Amino acid sequence: MPTDLTDHAEALRGQGVQVTAQRIAVLRAVAGHPHATAEEVAQVARNEIGAISRQSVYDALGTLVDAGLLQRIQPVGSAARYEDRVGDNHHHLICRGCGQVVDVDCAVGETPCLTASNNQGYQIDQADVAYWGRCPACQSESSA
Repeated sequence: MPTDLTDHAEALRGQGVQVTAQRIAVLRAVAGHPHATAEEVAQVARNEIGAISRQSVYDALGTLVDAGLLQRIQPVGSAARYEDRVGDNHHHLICRGCGQVVDVDCAVGETPCLTASNNQGYQIDQADVAYWGRCPACQSESSA
C-alpha cells in the first residue's frame, strides 16, 4: 500500500473512489497501524487531520474495503480490524493473551488453503485462517 499522499490519492482514483482528506487519513492510519480497530484508526486519523467523526471513519473504512484497498478481518471475540495487505491469501496469528494480530503467509506443505473437502458448488477465492496461541511477550509474562 502506498505511504505518501500522492500515492494514496492515486490508489483511490485507480479504484474509482473520490479522494478526500478523511479517506487519505484513514488509509495512512491503517498503513501505519496494521490490524487496527476502527477506534484506533479514528484516533490516528484525528492526530493527523484534526476533527474527524467516528461515522466518517466507519464510512471511509467501508468504502475502502468495498474498493479493495483495505481488508476487514474479525477474529472471534474481537472488534473488526483493518489492514492494507490485500490481494494475497495470507493468514493471521492472534495472541490469546494480549490480542496482538500479525500476518503470516499461507500455510505450508500441502495446499489446504483454497481446497475445501466439499466446496458445495462454490468458487472459492479466499480462505480465512487464524492461528491462535500466545505471543512471545505473553509467554514470558506467564512463565515469570
